[in-house]
Amino acid sequence: MNSTDLDDLEKHTPMMRQYLTMKAAHPDMLLFYRMGDFYELFYDDAKRASEMLAISLTARGKSGGDPIPMAGIPYHAVEGYLAKLVQQGQSVAICEQIGDPATSKGPVERKVVRVVTPGTLTDEALLQERQDNLLAAVYQGKVGYGYATLDVASGRFVIAELPSREALEAELQRTSPAELLYSEDFPDMTLINHIKGKRRRPEWEFDYDTCIRLLLEQFQTRDLHGFGITDARLSLQAAGCLMQYVRDTQRTALPHINSIVRFNQGDSIILDAATRRNLELTISLSGSRENTLASVLDNTATAMGSRMLQRWIHQPLRNHDLVRARQGAVAELLETGLYETLRGELKALGDVERILARLALRSARPRDFARLRDALGILPQIKSTLESVNARHLKSLALLLGEFPAEYDLLCRAIVDNPPVLIRDGGVIREGYHSELDEWRNLSNGGIDYLEQMELREKERTGLATLKVGFNRVHGYYIEVSRAQSALVPIAYQRRQTLKNTERYITPELKEYEEKVLSSQGKALALEKMLWDELFDLILPKLHELQDFARAAAELDVLANFAERADAFNYHCPELSDLAGIHIEAGRHPVVERVSQSPFIPNPVELSGARRMLIVTGPNMGGKSTYMRQVALITLMAHIGSFVPAERAVIGPVDRIFTRIGASDDLASGRSTFMVEMTETANILHNASSESLVLMDEIGRGTSTYDGLSLAWSAAEYLAHKLKAMTLFATHYFELTQLPELIAGVHNVHLDAIEHGDTIAFMHAVQEGAASKSYGLQVAALAGVPAVVIRAAKHKLHQLESRDHSQGDTRQHSLPLTPPSEPSKVEEKLRQLQPDELSPREALELLYELKRML
Repeated sequence: MNSTDLDDLEKHTPMMRQYLTMKAAHPDMLLFYRMGDFYELFYDDAKRASEMLAISLTARGKSGGDPIPMAGIPYHAVEGYLAKLVQQGQSVAICEQIGDPATSKGPVERKVVRVVTPGTLTDEALLQERQDNLLAAVYQGKVGYGYATLDVASGRFVIAELPSREALEAELQRTSPAELLYSEDFPDMTLINHIKGKRRRPEWEFDYDTCIRLLLEQFQTRDLHGFGITDARLSLQAAGCLMQYVRDTQRTALPHINSIVRFNQGDSIILDAATRRNLELTISLSGSRENTLASVLDNTATAMGSRMLQRWIHQPLRNHDLVRARQGAVAELLETGLYETLRGELKALGDVERILARLALRSARPRDFARLRDALGILPQIKSTLESVNARHLKSLALLLGEFPAEYDLLCRAIVDNPPVLIRDGGVIREGYHSELDEWRNLSNGGIDYLEQMELREKERTGLATLKVGFNRVHGYYIEVSRAQSALVPIAYQRRQTLKNTERYITPELKEYEEKVLSSQGKALALEKMLWDELFDLILPKLHELQDFARAAAELDVLANFAERADAFNYHCPELSDLAGIHIEAGRHPVVERVSQSPFIPNPVELSGARRMLIVTGPNMGGKSTYMRQVALITLMAHIGSFVPAERAVIGPVDRIFTRIGASDDLASGRSTFMVEMTETANILHNASSESLVLMDEIGRGTSTYDGLSLAWSAAEYLAHKLKAMTLFATHYFELTQLPELIAGVHNVHLDAIEHGDTIAFMHAVQEGAASKSYGLQVAALAGVPAVVIRAAKHKLHQLESRDHSQGDTRQHSLPLTPPSEPSKVEEKLRQLQPDELSPREALELLYELKRML
């Protein structure tokens, strides 16, 4: 039975009618329906949840004549189950009891109080602390795309106008949204099918006028001119849809979303999706976060610093002044050693950015306030550490940190040192903060003395030695007497509960006291919750300044982290030049050098106006791909403000970085390896400029030899002669090593190897000139290819080389299918033998030796 098809509600029980009505309002979500200590799911929701969460699927009676499939989870364990669901791209509507069961006629009143979706998470338990969790929306116009992202857990709202499908693909790769909203008529589903949390939205949610109205309401402004985004029509339509979705799911005010920023591609070095993937910036080719650039560079003290660092890695700046400001800050922190002190202080801040988001959404928990209090407490110490700095950028960040003495004092007075997880049972507000609360608490807590006195008095009055006075949450206060003495209790005792060996009673006096204490407890808890809500109102006016504090602290964390990495790994400050070219002395691959068991061989690179392309040759496994990638990574690191793994680096203007390294089938789109290779090559040839860094590895290997050679030749020629891009072009086609003789600015370099018999040693050192040979057979032997196959390959290679050097029609040269095998050691021994020169004894010994050899 499908609950969405049930339109005849009258045939169902009242409770199921209530459930189905709420389910109809959230058809695409799992509905967690609170019943006592469990959240229950019914019908199709129960079936889906049982599969996704590996929980039991049962049945609950009948409704409308049919059994009801049911699955349930304990309410106290809900966060763990929600985490599993959102990781699978599933959204959940949480329905709570809001009515009083004691006064309700029929089902207790319930309503959906919370909607959890993959892109709108703010709960600490559901988020990965060192990763941004983005909600995104995309809208396609007649020309180009509008794209918007929002981090609900921080309030960061960004839009971008994207001119092409390739640009959108790169943005999806860069931002990696947890949830993506798209219009009903979005035409290119192959572009977004890989995203788990896709949500199709009605076309009217992208209506331009409606979207502008929503954004103006959110930012409390008359227009959007102050944000500099009025011409970004498509991305504003995406942003408006996104804003509507967040309002629908959060069901509360969103004061922390108070600005919107436009991402301009021209402000940063453009990296397409293939480049981000091939360079393994934050995700490796195997899908892991290990052995990536981020894993090496990230030793930040806070989670918010880690997230900022990853954003920087994916968005290297073209503005040299901004990068130099970061470099100056890193240099001073490194030279003075302040980075060590600063990192220790920043570690105590915690994740202020996300705490403030929960504060704005009024979903913060007591420990969030305690952490904010501790962060504000360490703030003066951080500012004191920065008093002596000279770098202008550090001084501006110190100012942004702000000062919050009143808020710190408030939280110190209001919140206990170690508050409970939830406000539900109280115990959060500190004694002395509010006199009336203290009075109600004293009355409630005074019960212990009263009960002890009453127990002594009743024992003396009744003579019952086993008499005890106690309390539990279920039955309240009671007088307990053993079963053996129960016949001796006074007539005023009224039986309340019978246990195995005891009887429990209540007296009018105890009943009156119980009502008084419970009343005081209830009043104390109600007052404490009111004071708790009031705390939000007292802190929220400072929300914007607190957000500035969080952003400044995160950036200080990243800069101090860069200083620590430079000190730990012997990185040096790169020089940014206005002249074209990339000059690196003794450069190293930042990731490979950390994971390699053997010492890393540093290498130089020299690209300039007169030396724009390097044809890189050498053996497989010789280090060509590593060499090319390290040039790209050093260039990228230089443009985020980090020091780099090189003795010296001078880097000129770079507008884009392209990589065409390795390929695989794209089965989902029906594209072969070679088609993927050619698509990436076409993207480079269409978009590269004279300021682009291009890495091309083994173009043309996916087709026939002469087709591949022709394509590789013409692509290299186009890059060097027409585009004049700064290019590293690795190839096994030795014909390409002739290009330097034909085109100015093209040079040969190679990575060498040394042969030892049938084995090979890789030197991993880059030298000028072309490689002398490929060493492919030796590498195949190292890989474990059977010796008989290697011998056959050598024979075939000899025949092919002979044919290439011969004159006339190559068709006259027939190649046997099975080449003759090489002579064995026994045959070689027999060939060298001179029988007439052997004595009988020597002949016998030789016979034994030959047998051993066999």
